[in-house]
Amino acid sequence: MRYCCYNGCTNKVAEGLYCKEHRLKKKKRKPKSIYHHENKPFYNSDEWKSMRSFVYERDKGCCKRCGKFVFGKRAHVHHIIPIKKNPLLKLDPNNLMLLCPQCHTIVENEEEQKTVFPSYFNSPPTQN
Repeated sequence: MRYCCYNGCTNKVAEGLYCKEHRLKKKKRKPKSIYHHENKPFYNSDEWKSMRSFVYERDKGCCKRCGKFVFGKRAHVHHIIPIKKNPLLKLDPNNLMLLCPQCHTIVENEEEQKTVFPSYFNSPPTQN
C-alpha cells in the first residue's frame, strides 16, 4: 500500500494513484455537431438537402473563395447572411455559397459587412 498522490492527503491506496475521495470522475462528452443546435431540424429537412445539392451543382463543386474542388460531404454550403439574422433567406440560392472546410472557418470568423447580391448592387450604371 502507498499514500494517495493528491497533495496533502494521508489516505492509503491499494490500487491506482488516488484514494476514493480524490479520484476524478469521468465526464461524458457529447459529440460536437457542425450545425448549430437550434437549426438542426432545418439541416435535416428535404428542402435543405435539395438546395444544398443545387448550390453544389451551380458552383460546380468548387470553393467560391479559393477555387479548390471540394468533393461530397467536405463541401460546406455557407449562409452569407446567417439564419439567426434573417430566417427568410435560409433557402435563397443568392444567400448560399459553396466553401471548402478551411475557407468556411475563415469566412465564419470575418467581421466585415456581408451583402447578398454583391454583383447586382456593385455593377456600374448602364447608359441609355
